[in-house]
Amino acid sequence: MMSSSSLSYAATIYRPPSSSSLPSTALFPSSFPSHFSHSLVSSHTNRFSRFGVKCSYADAGVKDTNSFAIDVEANIKAERLVVLGGNGFVGSAICKAAVSRGIEVISLSRSGRPSTLDSWVDQVSWITGDVFYVNWDEVLPGATAVISTIGGFGSEEQMQRINGEANVISVNAAKEYGIPKFVLISVHDYNLPSFLLTSGYFTGKRKAESEVLSKYPGSGVVLRPGFIYGKRKVGDFEIPLDLIGEPVEKLLDATSSFTKPLSSLPASDLILAPPVSVDDVALAAVNAVKDDDCFGVFTINQIKEAAAGVKV
Repeated sequence: MMSSSSLSYAATIYRPPSSSSLPSTALFPSSFPSHFSHSLVSSHTNRFSRFGVKCSYADAGVKDTNSFAIDVEANIKAERLVVLGGNGFVGSAICKAAVSRGIEVISLSRSGRPSTLDSWVDQVSWITGDVFYVNWDEVLPGATAVISTIGGFGSEEQMQRINGEANVISVNAAKEYGIPKFVLISVHDYNLPSFLLTSGYFTGKRKAESEVLSKYPGSGVVLRPGFIYGKRKVGDFEIPLDLIGEPVEKLLDATSSFTKPLSSLPASDLILAPPVSVDDVALAAVNAVKDDDCFGVFTINQIKEAAAGVKV
């Protein structure tokens, strides 16, 4: 005969009373009380959700005389993502991709909520603010990851401030709040002459990269796309960058075996670095957030692999 008993639980920690007479090795009690519970207290830097699990077992030839039920409470950390510059071209694509994965999303940008009427917009918490002056207490508590899309062009001073200083401040704020993951959208490492790479745009981006990799050596992610294409909205106008980027990407992919020997030529990246779609950048960033083993610098091809969910 086979007898069965059921066990319903949701994970627990059982701690016997401390005593100097207890051995230092872990012990498993031979019997449990018929009912016990343990609540885990979450800190202000994490958000949790409750779950329950049931399991059953059957032992052949064993008469069940001591069946019992155990009710246990447990907490699981829910994902909460902060996107810096979430109203921008890349930032909005990241917000859209994240909410489609069931991730809670908060966007911080100077322009706040976008004007688009797309349904995913209602699923994002939009905060208007500047990283230089924002009260981080209103943005970061409870977050499990930060993605920064902050960047731009202008004078040398402006580019250093936007691409470099703004991101450095954001990285340090995230670190102070105990957020375990930081993803930076940077720029491809073009093989340009050195005097061109000293511009505020590139030096600012590299300064931000260094901050991410030093503060988050085992979890920080730097994505280095080249030309990013997609339908980019500027005011009331939409610029179809995909009409240029997509065919060029396909052409370069098809001819890569012929063009690869040319990649060592100075400035050849301006022509030969393949474009990448804004959706691929967004998916790579979101997948990096969800994968605890994902960290380091990602090239253009690695971004595409990460977007497809391929280990790189």
